[in-house]
Amino acid sequence: MILVTGATGNVGAELVRALAGGGEPVRALVRDPAKAGLPADVEAVTGDMTAPENLAAALDGVRALFLLPGYPGIAHAAAKAGVEHIVQLSGVSAATGDTGNAVSRYMMASEQEVTECGAAWTMLRPCAFDSNALRWLPQLRAGDTVRVPFPTVRTANLDAFDLAAVAARAFADPGLRGEILWPTGPESLLPADQIAILGEVLGRDLRCVGLSDEEARADMLKTTPVEYVDAFFDFYVNGAVDESIVRPTVEQVTGRAPRTFRHWATIHADAFARDGGDR
Repeated sequence: MILVTGATGNVGAELVRALAGGGEPVRALVRDPAKAGLPADVEAVTGDMTAPENLAAALDGVRALFLLPGYPGIAHAAAKAGVEHIVQLSGVSAATGDTGNAVSRYMMASEQEVTECGAAWTMLRPCAFDSNALRWLPQLRAGDTVRVPFPTVRTANLDAFDLAAVAARAFADPGLRGEILWPTGPESLLPADQIAILGEVLGRDLRCVGLSDEEARADMLKTTPVEYVDAFFDFYVNGAVDESIVRPTVEQVTGRAPRTFRHWATIHADAFARDGGDR
């Protein structure tokens, strides 16, 4: 059996769909099974990821685990329960070795626990997600101008669908155990490129306005703790990470090319639809 944590989230939901009906039972860790909307053959189980000592029922009979980062103790609890293989979701910043960066620190700690727990492991270090474009929804509902931080930073954005496909292969292919995988999308885009594509898909004349660093910091601090704002400025202003690199990982692992941002935007166009009469 495979247990998927974060099973209703961006990546977890795609992974549950990728694994469902695949010949091995799938169990999904969710907050509310009644609202999870899981495939019929997937077992839902509740559990608190901040309390790994209470996950015995969720881990019972589990062979492999998909684990979100930032939840200390779960990897050790899983190995103790007999889990043989953990696919750990991480991020590119785990490679920096910088414990002074809040995001890098928890990614690195998550990876370290998995490598030391005794189970076999596979690390996933994806770049930024296509779904990050959903953060523009409030602005797009208000008008056709989108103000963005870090306007000169390119990213090889990845569809969570492709990351889930890589994770599913990691569970199925013993040759991927002990590997660090770096999935990316097929193209490196500026925020303005993404907004232009989104405008074409939605049939709207969208305009991208880049924020200065001072404006971006003030805007981000309204909703984000300062240590994480500092982390993102370290990534994208100081250049601690480079998410512009297009890597062949998705095609090498899955046998097909990753989806483009245009593909993602087309599939998710309804999410950007405005309420009638507000244009």
